[in-house]
Amino acid sequence: MAVEEKWKANQDKVAFMKRFPGLTTSWQETIGKTVEAVAPLPSKAGAAVVVFSDGSFVVAPPVAPEPWELTEGLGAARGYLEPTHAAAFAEYDRLVRKDQEALRAARLEKILGAIQNNLGEIPELKDRLRRLVDQWK
Repeated sequence: MAVEEKWKANQDKVAFMKRFPGLTTSWQETIGKTVEAVAPLPSKAGAAVVVFSDGSFVVAPPVAPEPWELTEGLGAARGYLEPTHAAAFAEYDRLVRKDQEALRAARLEKILGAIQNNLGEIPELKDRLRRLVDQWK
């Protein structure tokens, strides 16, 4: 019976925490709110409770975004951030173009390398490539 009571007590506690007054479960709910405090979680480095001036709060994971998250984040917030960080966005755009060009060049090199490595083993490869090039003319 004690085990069941413990399980029920824990279940009640968790249910109450999930409906705790002021708990914010959506970033949309934080729009326009002022941050009052940020309290780190002792047991998880980088995680924190963000407390807003109206008494609401959100428990946030560590702020260590992955590159794909930063890419999406910069894209989603560009309209808000670019007026303040125009030079940074110009540099970011330059680096994106450089990365895309490097990817294109790497793909080309890989394709050409595959062709060269297989010419001896696949004799008909030259003829097939010529026909393919002729189709494009």
